[in-house]
Amino acid sequence: MKINRKQALKTMAAAAVTTISLPAFSKAVENVRLAPLKGRIKHSVCQWCYNNIPLPELAKAAKHMGISSVELLTAEQWPVVIKEGLTCAMGYGSSSGLTKGFNDPSLHQQLLKEYTAAIPKAADAGLKNLICFSGNRNGITDEQGLENCAVGLDTVIKLAEKYGIIIQMELLNSKVDHADYQCDRTKWGVHLADKIGSSNFKLLYDIYHMQIMEGNVIATIRKYKDYIGHYHTGGVPGRHEIDHTQELYYPAIMNAIAETGFKGHVAQEFIPTNKQPLESLKASIEICDI
Repeated sequence: MKINRKQALKTMAAAAVTTISLPAFSKAVENVRLAPLKGRIKHSVCQWCYNNIPLPELAKAAKHMGISSVELLTAEQWPVVIKEGLTCAMGYGSSSGLTKGFNDPSLHQQLLKEYTAAIPKAADAGLKNLICFSGNRNGITDEQGLENCAVGLDTVIKLAEKYGIIIQMELLNSKVDHADYQCDRTKWGVHLADKIGSSNFKLLYDIYHMQIMEGNVIATIRKYKDYIGHYHTGGVPGRHEIDHTQELYYPAIMNAIAETGFKGHVAQEFIPTNKQPLESLKASIEICDI
């Protein structure tokens, strides 16, 4: 079964964090050591793409590869990666998921409650970023969605400013993976950022999603570099390995990101097809180590 992040989010709350070191995974971890990386790109990996690997083992493997973050984790999971000397470059601040977000005023109170709890926890854990979502349109116009998101995020962003946390709204495609999602174009997200007017609100630019929606990835990155606080990867089409099997050339994209002066993380968020998924992750880091 092909799993996407929407499905992974539904099961994450019920999944217990295991601390059992399984021999098979431990052996795989030892086989993915990389030479020191060049350092122009700070690497992260999204946990949900490796659900079959216990989080402690994934963290160990990431560390061996020079990856400094495992992300898209709940507050309960943050200590697992911190114990390994890593960070969570993008944490969850809400359990509402992708389809229910700040464009729906009826959710504002609940979202504020969740982020009010999550922001101080993130700061205490040394995190810098929490993800957020626009939610699906459900008949809401783009103009009204912008206004609703700006109103709903106002108090959240003020609290984030107090604690030094950046709230980042992810850009997702509505053509293939997330039908009806509202924040599906870079310009819409930029308009929202301008409405909010705070350096503690940024866009999570998902390269996979925006290639599907807009293309012109490198030019967009250069044009809107000041609005982007984080990046996700993925092969197009299919959201699999970022190698020769897909249409994007990631070394050029990574060079463009580095040339903007970006100091945040780039997270691998592809679904491995390799029976040895850590080998695919290792290969992706080598591709992006420009």
